[in-house]
Amino acid sequence: MGITDDLFAEQTAPDGEQLTLGDYAERAYLDYAVSVVKGRALPDVCDGQKPVQRRILYAMSEMGLASNAKPVKSARVVGDVLGKYHPHGDQSAYDALVRLAQDFSMRYPLIDGQGNFGSRDGDGAAAMRYTEARLTPIARLLLDEIDQGTVDFMPNYDGSFEEPKLLPARLPFLLLNGASGIAVGLATEIPSHNLREVAHAAVAMIRDPKIGHAGLMEKLPGPDFPGGGQIISSQAEISAAYETGRGSLKVRARWKIEDLARGQWQLVITELPPSTSGQKVLEEIEELTNPKIKLGKKTLTPEQIQTKQSMLALLDAVRDESGRDSPVRLVFEPKSSRIDQTEFVNSLLAHTSLESNAAINLVMIGADGRPRQKGIVDILHEWIGFRFVTVTRRTQHRLGKVNDRIHILEGRMIVFLNIDEVIRIIREADDPKQALIARFNLSDRQAEDILEIRLRQLARLEAIKIEQELSDLRDEKTKLEELLNSDAAMKRVLIKEIEGDAKQFGDDRRTLIQQEKRATFEARVVDEPVTVVVSQKGWVRALKGHGLDPASFTFKQGDGLYAAFLARTPDSLIAWGSKGRVYSVPVAALPGGRGDGVPVTSLIELESGTHLLHYFAANAEQQLLLASSNGFGFIAKLGDLVSRQKAGKAFMTIDEGAVPLAPMPVVPGATYVACLSSAGRLLVFGMDEMKTLSGGGRGVILMGLDPKETLRQALAIDARGVVMIGTGRGGKVRDEKLSGSQLQLHLGKRSRKGRAPDSSLKVTDLRPVFSE
Repeated sequence: MGITDDLFAEQTAPDGEQLTLGDYAERAYLDYAVSVVKGRALPDVCDGQKPVQRRILYAMSEMGLASNAKPVKSARVVGDVLGKYHPHGDQSAYDALVRLAQDFSMRYPLIDGQGNFGSRDGDGAAAMRYTEARLTPIARLLLDEIDQGTVDFMPNYDGSFEEPKLLPARLPFLLLNGASGIAVGLATEIPSHNLREVAHAAVAMIRDPKIGHAGLMEKLPGPDFPGGGQIISSQAEISAAYETGRGSLKVRARWKIEDLARGQWQLVITELPPSTSGQKVLEEIEELTNPKIKLGKKTLTPEQIQTKQSMLALLDAVRDESGRDSPVRLVFEPKSSRIDQTEFVNSLLAHTSLESNAAINLVMIGADGRPRQKGIVDILHEWIGFRFVTVTRRTQHRLGKVNDRIHILEGRMIVFLNIDEVIRIIREADDPKQALIARFNLSDRQAEDILEIRLRQLARLEAIKIEQELSDLRDEKTKLEELLNSDAAMKRVLIKEIEGDAKQFGDDRRTLIQQEKRATFEARVVDEPVTVVVSQKGWVRALKGHGLDPASFTFKQGDGLYAAFLARTPDSLIAWGSKGRVYSVPVAALPGGRGDGVPVTSLIELESGTHLLHYFAANAEQQLLLASSNGFGFIAKLGDLVSRQKAGKAFMTIDEGAVPLAPMPVVPGATYVACLSSAGRLLVFGMDEMKTLSGGGRGVILMGLDPKETLRQALAIDARGVVMIGTGRGGKVRDEKLSGSQLQLHLGKRSRKGRAPDSSLKVTDLRPVFSE
């Protein structure tokens, strides 16, 4: 049987249904995907825990490992978790336990670990047979109410035990400690937050359910990472990420400058962004100052050499002085005390993960049991709904206990009021229980309790205690019933509990939120004139000075001059790909000397399936007229095309079958745009009809084209007109100036078709008069 036959072979499902193998595989894969999403990778919005975390905490609670208990071996905890609730690998369970104990991973650790539980530098924890664990005080906010009827229980994997579906979280732990996980087709990245701020936001929403996103963001301004750091994104960016449930925040390290003897100083990093360790930063510094040749290259790239020189000119030494007293202390010594401190810091931030991005992807299992991405309003709304249900069930559970106790005590009061007769019935009756029920109209439970009373409880003092307890219980019953019948009273209880927990467990914010510009480092380049020479086959070099004779330029055999651009070293060379992507190379990074240069493709990462068509070198303020062969175009500054990425940036939208035309500089004073079609038609329209697109795009229609006709050229001119270049009779190339009344004949509105010039020339090229 072949592969195709196998796929459609019939399989029998467990219920006897006949399935093809393809349908069976699809069903099995979907079952697996749901299992991973709901059973492993994603936290629940109600208690903020993944299943393995919930099972670890519940197992430790059942083992009596409260914060005041003696810790036990982690291996014992893991064994209990695996044997009763979590039939998976022991290492995965231990890894989850370790993370719950790491103060650099969890903003509010739920497990108090004794021993080596790893470090922020990536060091692993000691084996589970060496470490010990117990719960932290704050973990009781997840577990204290679990035996008060607050949550549902379900059978474990083999039905021998029961485990909670959720933990009765008194605070939204999903936001407090965050979560990270990858499921099948879904991923989550929830940052941690400050307990006081989360509590204030929750209280604000309980008081005003319609508070809205903006109101919540005033109470909860952003993440509060365990390791501190500084969020430099704007408040608008943070707010947008929390509104949609997805975004990215820029986070940087925090530092201080320590003054030393004789005017020396050193930079000390004291806090790191999330997912960044001191070891990682040291490895990045080593790679910058001692780079390795990239795969497929024979030598270091110009960027590597330039970065190495820049870093060695600034940095003298770096060391990690982190320890017990200072969890993070990275020391950077400058080459000289005269180095500008801002430049020194910016160079480190720009080249290392001391400044990085922190992803936000608020995906979780909702209150309806479905995985979904949620904004901050939905998260708090669903948790508050869960908390209302939890407190209601707790109150109903307590009311049931109170009613039951009142019922028992009312039966005991009958004993004390009729003690002689009760004793007589017990002594004489064949069935005392039924006799008591019949005589005093008791319930079965009351009669059973009376028969179990010890003689010492018949003392007069006990009667007084029962009366006092009954009074207290009836008062409590009244309050509980009022609470269940009043939403306002329920809100007051919720708010009081949240504020009490915030007062007990809250702490100050660790992460500073202060908007700053992203650090950039530009190597100092001596500003001097150069001539950028580009060959027809894309080889490039930069020769010192201007006014060089093009006849002196040498090229490889079969190659020739594409163009020579008069530029300066701080400028950029831009290359256009055939699909509209643009690539930039700093002029200062171009090779000089007498050789043939290097291919531009060796300095960039060219998009697959594309080739380079055009080049231009100038300063960032130079305006360019960019057009495509299907008649669209716009104006942009050369600086808009510059990208820090070697892979360039998508800038021109090029339709199928079209190609970018050569970029044309817009010289100051240009008032018209001249367009030439492949059919020889010429259209001139006002520059004011053009559109400037700093972010790129398709642009506007420059010239109306017939089918199979293309735009040959578009350039900026002034009132002095345009020079037409073409072939005349006999095929001789010559040019002809078009100005004054002759130019007026071609004036029109943008997107018109224009007309052929009154000339014997077969025009193939245009040149502005002021370029002569």
